Amino acid sequence: MNARVGGIDYLDLLAREAALVEFERPLIAARAAGASTAELDELEQAKLLALRVRALLERRRRREEELSALYDTAGDLAGLRDVDAVLRAIVHRVRTLLNVDVSYMTLNDAERGDTYMRITDGSVAASFQKLRLPPGAGLGGLVAQTGTPYATANYPRDVRFAHTTDIDMGVGDEGLIAILGVPMRLGSTVIGVLFAANRAERPFAREEVALLLSLAAHASVALDTARLLSETQTALGELSAANSTIRAHSQSVERAAAAHDRMTSVVLRGGGVDDVAADLVDVLQGALLVIDAQGRTLATARTPGRDVLMPEPDETTVGEAVAASRGEGRSVRRNDLIIAAIVAGADNLGALVFRPAEPLEPADQRILERAAQVTALLLLFRRTVAEAEAQVRGDLLDDLISRPVRDPDAVRDRAARLGLDLDAPYVIVAAGDDPGEGLRQRAVSWARTFVANRRGLAMARDGRVTLLLPGEDPAGTAKQVAKELSRALGRPVTAGGAGPARGAVAVAPAFREADQCLSALITLGRAGSGAGTKDLGYVGLLLGERRDVPGFVHAVLGPVIDYDARRGTALITTLEVYFDQGGGLAKAAEALHVHVNTVTQRLDRVAQLLGDDWQHPRRVLDLQLALRLHRLRAPLEPDHT
Repeated sequence: MNARVGGIDYLDLLAREAALVEFERPLIAARAAGASTAELDELEQAKLLALRVRALLERRRRREEELSALYDTAGDLAGLRDVDAVLRAIVHRVRTLLNVDVSYMTLNDAERGDTYMRITDGSVAASFQKLRLPPGAGLGGLVAQTGTPYATANYPRDVRFAHTTDIDMGVGDEGLIAILGVPMRLGSTVIGVLFAANRAERPFAREEVALLLSLAAHASVALDTARLLSETQTALGELSAANSTIRAHSQSVERAAAAHDRMTSVVLRGGGVDDVAADLVDVLQGALLVIDAQGRTLATARTPGRDVLMPEPDETTVGEAVAASRGEGRSVRRNDLIIAAIVAGADNLGALVFRPAEPLEPADQRILERAAQVTALLLLFRRTVAEAEAQVRGDLLDDLISRPVRDPDAVRDRAARLGLDLDAPYVIVAAGDDPGEGLRQRAVSWARTFVANRRGLAMARDGRVTLLLPGEDPAGTAKQVAKELSRALGRPVTAGGAGPARGAVAVAPAFREADQCLSALITLGRAGSGAGTKDLGYVGLLLGERRDVPGFVHAVLGPVIDYDARRGTALITTLEVYFDQGGGLAKAAEALHVHVNTVTQRLDRVAQLLGDDWQHPRRVLDLQLALRLHRLRAPLEPDHT
């Protein structure tokens, strides 16, 4: 077995999603077949690379499952009817996604001052299901008291936690060893703890802690929503004697329900921030400004027919109010404005700045806060999806450029899943001028946006951006890229185009041609412009070894070079001397020390090999250039006379 065959075996293992142990079989087979040390080393490298690919695919699969679970949980929250059902679903997803034996949730009891077990999944011990944890006792009590995630690979032996007889007995009855607990927060207040536990020792990765925190945040939202609904129902019952108060609160409830339905619809139909803003000012009369973390405007909306000015808060006021809103977990009032922070975990995504047309009731403020949460969810989903898709597209283009295409069908299917038909004509554009780091990131963002609506690919390499786009006009596309990217960056950007090409195998050569075209434009002092390789004539070919000089020489002189190599003749030398002597047969014969008839016979042979029009002016320049490049690339051969 050679290393190449072993490498194919590893590709087959990846394609079959084989178990980890099967990746040792090609090496074992190679050793049994008596492979050399070098072959075994090369096969070992192939195995390591295959394992890295397998690990990457596994991480992406798990990430997809996690995002799907978070999206399903968000859907549960959007259609919240039974809080217990939602909490049970969240606890079950913890057990499934983290692949643990038991998952459970505890909530703080404000009256008794301790923590009680609310929901379990996978538990078999009644004593464990009835546990209550005093403040600071056990892992869960410490999480509830400090508001900080804690994990242990072996809880019974971990001396960091305050062990009690009841807790240790319950944990022992359940057979739990490894435990991870994260706080469930509402603003700055910890209301409970979400756990993942295993009956054998195991560490918990940082990604698992982050996922559990996300699910805990969803559980907190479910409890808070249920609490708000309960508060609303209680308020309606208490105020049933006062018709005016009943009407006011009824209107608030109706607005909350309308806002809830509208925001649910926005999430389910894949709407954006503009839709949330429009729905909010339709429910709550006033003017709304939505800003991102840098203070840039994401959306504005105002209730038609209401005389209310758009908010124009200063940066200091917004910054202080957003910090206060994040700390309190609520919207805050500043003069005639109500500001709600848009947050996702520890990420500050921006704020909703609202100027109501009329004073808002507390329930109406909750609508604003729910709108901020929905906006955070939409922004987070949009960012995650955009980053993931851009990365996947960039990875495909990078693979096509930097690695040999061993399975064109697999690559074709991979591209098709991204909406790209590699069998259709496409062009490659390389753009840049080695911009600074900041400009490079802006250029990459622009390139990803540019190709997104054109079913193309984009990536960054060596300070330049590369774009693959459907089409047959490399020069026109390069000019468009140079113009629009220069405008986006505020500085001249050069772009070189190549193509059209077809098929996955043609991507890498087209990239090299576009990159060389870009270098040629910069060398010629044409920075800030766009062009295709055909616009450069022979200049790009003469710039150096980066061009495909052997290919050009072979295309022009290949038959003659091959004839000399096979027959030991001197047709190339004869052509060089013939052109050097201005096309004179007698002078060429004298310089070659042969008879004129010999020169004539050799040139007749050249005509048979290259065609009767080889001396046409449009071909002579190609021949002379190819002859010189051929001589530059090889030592002067002896004159076969």
